[in-house]
Amino acid sequence: MVLFWSDRFAEHTPPPGHPERPERAEVFQSLARAYRDAGGAVVEPSPAILPDLSRVHTEGHVLRMTATAGRATMIDADTFTSPESHEIALLAAGAAVGAARHTWDQRESAIALVRPPGHHAEPDRAMGFCIYNNVAIAAAALRASGAARVAIVDIDVHHGNGTQAAFYADPTVLYVSTHQWPYYPGTGAAEETGAGEGVGCTLNLPFAAGATDDMLVEAYRTRIASALDAFGPEMLLISAGFDGHQLDPLGGWRLSTAGYTEILRLLVEAADRLCGGRIAAVTEGGYHLGALRECLDAATAVLS
Repeated sequence: MVLFWSDRFAEHTPPPGHPERPERAEVFQSLARAYRDAGGAVVEPSPAILPDLSRVHTEGHVLRMTATAGRATMIDADTFTSPESHEIALLAAGAAVGAARHTWDQRESAIALVRPPGHHAEPDRAMGFCIYNNVAIAAAALRASGAARVAIVDIDVHHGNGTQAAFYADPTVLYVSTHQWPYYPGTGAAEETGAGEGVGCTLNLPFAAGATDDMLVEAYRTRIASALDAFGPEMLLISAGFDGHQLDPLGGWRLSTAGYTEILRLLVEAADRLCGGRIAAVTEGGYHLGALRECLDAATAVLS
């Protein structure tokens, strides 16, 4: 397995007290250095380029985000840039693309340890801490590289509204999400299943606050495994948010590190069964630093 990571992910600095704080990058740094010291492969990512962004985002969105470069801005009540943020957001999207393409080409799993996260960024706007939609950009890059069918499974406690919007009418990308409901951003009802040719290629499984390991693991073992089997992806991407952990300050679920480990194990099992082991993960949320490190250690162990 390969980790895609850069020291520069610490340079994105929202205002003091913001949950998506630079200390999260220090967790990534500690993990990446320990993995490299143990003989693992760690790759410095390259920034995403305009063709990567344009497969998912509108020209207007890219221009608006580019205009934030070198400035501290408030995009909405949750989403901020510092002078370095646009450059770091390009690096995050590029790490996701690099991890996905590495796995596609080499049949070797990968994790992109990135911030800012991405799954709330819609084709035409940034929101929810997210500037560009890293995992959606990676999925679109895989399609451009020849993958006929790509599955994205979002394990974050929040619904990935941006990822869903990017592929809602696309029959070549399956988007699956388990998320707290009702909760931010208010999307992800079970009735949201796709549009046009994409009907049936969106699967939302909302769970109330207080959801436990047993509840989520059962969903991954049954309904999600069945959906993946029916779709037959050539590659599986994970939107790897760990803010459903019982220690996380933003989520209301009661998942444990062991529960997340089992969810990841089931997804690796699906990738082995369906797409020759082609699986890559891109980090999303996770705001309790200790729980984040535990879950990332688990992800590294399971995916490798």
